[in-house]
Amino acid sequence: MHHTIEVDKLSYSYPDGHIALREASLIVAPGEKVALVGPNGAGKSTLMLHLNGILLGRGHVRVCGLDVNDKTLGKVRAAVGLVFQNPDDQLFSPTVFDDVAFGPIYQGLPEAAVRERVEAALAAVHMRDYAKRVSHHLSVGEKKRIAIATVLSMNPEILVLDEPSAGLDPRARRTLINQLRELTQTMLVSTHDLRLVHELFPRTIIMDEGRIVADGPTDRLLNDEALLHAHGLEKM
Repeated sequence: MHHTIEVDKLSYSYPDGHIALREASLIVAPGEKVALVGPNGAGKSTLMLHLNGILLGRGHVRVCGLDVNDKTLGKVRAAVGLVFQNPDDQLFSPTVFDDVAFGPIYQGLPEAAVRERVEAALAAVHMRDYAKRVSHHLSVGEKKRIAIATVLSMNPEILVLDEPSAGLDPRARRTLINQLRELTQTMLVSTHDLRLVHELFPRTIIMDEGRIVADGPTDRLLNDEALLHAHGLEKM
C-alpha cells in the first residue's frame, strides 16, 4: 500500500529570496491524523501548499501514489482537500449550496450526483440546514465548517487544514473538534492550538525555520519542555 503523503528533501525559496523550506522530509500513512506545529514563519503553510501543487519546490512530493507536478495537478487536487486558514478565501458563491457544489460540478458530475455530494458533505459537518444560506452572513465557526464541506464534496483521500480552530469561540471550537474526530480521511493539520493537538492527533511534527525538527508521538513531544521552548512553543 502506498503512503498517502510522501515528502522527500523538499526545499523552497520565495521570489524575494526568503528560504521557507530546507530539505523537509515526512511520510504520512493512510488514515493517520498528524499535527504540524511550530512558530509563525516555520514553513508549515508553505509545506501544505506543496501538497496540492499550488507551490512546486525542489525535492520530491507524492500524494496517493501520484508525483505532484504540472501534469498531475487535476488528480492531485481531487485527492487532497486543502482548507485555508481564512474561510473567506474558499467561499465565493451566492449560497452555501453553490459553494459546496462548485467542486463536484467542476469535476463534471451530473446534477443528481452533485446534489448527493453536497448533501453528504454538509451532513458530515452537521450543516444540512444551511444549504440556502448566504455564506458571507455566517459566523466564522460556521464558515470554517462550510469551507471543510467544500473540500469534502470532492471526496478527497487527504484533508490538509491550516489553523482550523483560529478565531473560533470555545463552543465553535468544540464543535469543530468533534467533527474532525468523526472524519475518516488522512489528515495533516497545521495549528498553534496545542490543546487541539493533544486531543485529536496521535502524532505531531514540529517545524522551525523551514526544517522538520521533531516527529513523533504527541504525548512525548508535547511533554518535552526543552524541545518546545527551543522552538517557540509553550507547554500546556
